[in-house]
Amino acid sequence: MTTMTEPAVSPSTQGWFQRTESWLDHKGKGAWIALMVLGFIFFWPVGLALLAYMIWSKRMFSKSCRRSSAWPRHGMRAMTPTGNSAFDSYKADTLARLEQEQHDFETFLERLREAKDKSEFDQFMDERTRANRDSADRDNGDDDNAA
Repeated sequence: MTTMTEPAVSPSTQGWFQRTESWLDHKGKGAWIALMVLGFIFFWPVGLALLAYMIWSKRMFSKSCRRSSAWPRHGMRAMTPTGNSAFDSYKADTLARLEQEQHDFETFLERLREAKDKSEFDQFMDERTRANRDSADRDNGDDDNAA
């Protein structure tokens, strides 16, 4: 059993419409929207036709125009080796140092919070003790004046 496949169309044999469509797809959804807005500004039927085409071809609501492959996740790329062993070693050492500094800073902030909490609690207890002492002195003073 043989199957017939159509040959891939090279960019040179594509028409101007397919080349323009490919170029706009490569640029992303923003390019399509900008072209549509310009179409409305210069000649409104062109803008309307582009809007209809974008909705009909599902370019308006799909991810087909999104350049997700052009913008890889930078966080994940940081962990991949570059092939340069000296740079990879430097990068690993720097990342380890930064992680250690982050841990040390978080520990420092925790100690700082604990010290602040302790000083606020001590201040509260001192004020409470002072208020109880003043209240007791007033009560004792009232008892002495009554007798």
